[in-house]
Amino acid sequence: MDISAAGSYAFSPFVIIKTVHVMSHTVRARWAIISLIVSWFLFGTALQAQTVVNPTNEHPNPYQTINGFFELPDGRDWGSTSSVDIDPDGESIWVAERCSSNSCALSNVDSVIKYDKDGNILASFGGGMIIWPHGIDVDDRGNVWIADARLASAAELAQNPNAAGKGGAVYKFSPDGELLMTLGSPGVIGDGTGPVLSEPNDVIVGPDGSIYVGDGHSGQGANADLSTVARIAKYDSTGRFLESWGQIGTAPGEFRTPHGLAFDSRGRLFVADRGNVRIQIFEQDGTFITEWKQFGRLSGIFIDDNDMLYAADSESSATSNPGWRRGIRVGSAITGHVLYFIPDPDLSPGGTSAAEGVAADAAGNIYGAEVGPRQLVKYVREN
Repeated sequence: MDISAAGSYAFSPFVIIKTVHVMSHTVRARWAIISLIVSWFLFGTALQAQTVVNPTNEHPNPYQTINGFFELPDGRDWGSTSSVDIDPDGESIWVAERCSSNSCALSNVDSVIKYDKDGNILASFGGGMIIWPHGIDVDDRGNVWIADARLASAAELAQNPNAAGKGGAVYKFSPDGELLMTLGSPGVIGDGTGPVLSEPNDVIVGPDGSIYVGDGHSGQGANADLSTVARIAKYDSTGRFLESWGQIGTAPGEFRTPHGLAFDSRGRLFVADRGNVRIQIFEQDGTFITEWKQFGRLSGIFIDDNDMLYAADSESSATSNPGWRRGIRVGSAITGHVLYFIPDPDLSPGGTSAAEGVAADAAGNIYGAEVGPRQLVKYVREN
């Protein structure tokens, strides 16, 4: 069954009421109405959680792909990047790339870069401070939050001892690069029970200023150890740890890599639960609302001011999500309908390809941050 709009079922309670009303006006019929409405809601909830969704690969693609729009400082080559977001001005683009490689442990170049809408570099910072930039959030005041998802490896530390004591944390920078706050304990891996982070994938500032971190990158495999961290960690606006929820698993509220975070206009938290091939939606206190599977095996998620949802699938394959193509799916964060699909140009991809991070500016242009191909791609709406 293809449910490209989650929560759309064949029968609504209004249809049931009208049908039974026509059949009879008896008390028994009225009780039948109540019973059928309850059954409809129970069926709908179960359907959302259990129905296998057919691949959403055939939606139109109204976007033109523009490669090579962005260049790095000093003409250096792009590194892997999964981090892209939009400035509060609605048009400038922030990106964090991995220092012309897949790690910044051996480099002191600035990994955080701001571009104007024409691709000109406006600012850069972060040199020597970040090991593996993985997620980014630019808050309403223009502060830049970076999720640094891992520590330097033993081999990297042997080459650069100065990389010790870094990584596995979230950093808040001012727009000009001043370090304002650190969440977690850089250089230390937490156990998923308190304020010390393990492998922070993404970070986002909520409507009330609270800070949410998707923690745990290693749990994507079905055989992940039960001790693997897989949670949402929540801090107040000052960085004080409040609570966390989630563990490794497949049930509602459990995760196999909470890879990306976004809020819609209602204040609901959307989590790209990559290893479970779904979006999970929560209240801000961690109460589970529902899950959606029609956006693929998404790594990155972005919701704009109009509640358009952008989902970057860089991982679907014959083994991890059979039948689904990689690319960026665009739809509604309110109804769950998938409207457009920008497919990965590689028809037989291996490893990681297409966009892993995604963002969209106020004009509707989409930006895809790619880990495998190592580039930042711009997509412009043609019609």
